[in-house]
Formats: sequence, C-alpha cells, structure tokens
Amino acid sequence: MAKRQFDAVYAMVQRIPEGEVASYGQIALFLGWPNGARTVGWALRALTSGSGVPWHRVVNAQGKISLPNPTRQRALLETEGIVFDEKGRIDLRRFGWRGPDAVDLEP
Repeated sequence: MAKRQFDAVYAMVQRIPEGEVASYGQIALFLGWPNGARTVGWALRALTSGSGVPWHRVVNAQGKISLPNPTRQRALLETEGIVFDEKGRIDLRRFGWRGPDAVDLEP
C-alpha cells in the first residue's frame, strides 16, 4: 500500500511546473487524502538521489521550507525564479501551483 501511495505522490509532484510550488497538504488533497500531508512528506523523504522528482517544489503551508538545512532546496527554487521574503517565505498566491487541472483553466 505505501509503495502505491508514494508512487502517487511522485506522479503528482512531477506535475508541478517549474517556477511554482505546492504544499504537502495540497498534494495530499489533490490525491484525495484530506489528512495525508505527512504521507506526502514521508514519500518525499524516501526519494533517492537522481530520482527526477522535483521534490524541491513542495513546501509547507506557510510557504516555508521544512528541511532543517534549507540551503539546497532554496537554491533550486531560486534558480527557477521563486522569490523568498525576508522571513524565508514564498508568496503562495504568486508562486503556488493551482493543481493538476489548472492547465485546463489557462486562457
């Protein structure tokens, strides 16, 4: 069961466009798991180097990096044009991914 859930997380995270972020809770909601934010975190923590999954595009609900050492994740996000405020937060209204169906909503 966990492998199937983790694979679903990876597939959803791969859909986040470059230059956008989503929260752990959003990913869980998009997958139909209203209380699954921790499962998303566990899945991302289990990734191996070179997986190709853009794990760095997932942040917490406050738009902050949850890792104890955020240097690498922040650098990857800044390379994609993501801007952090003076408190280390990302403006989720500006950089937040609207979800897998957002592409259908674009003009």
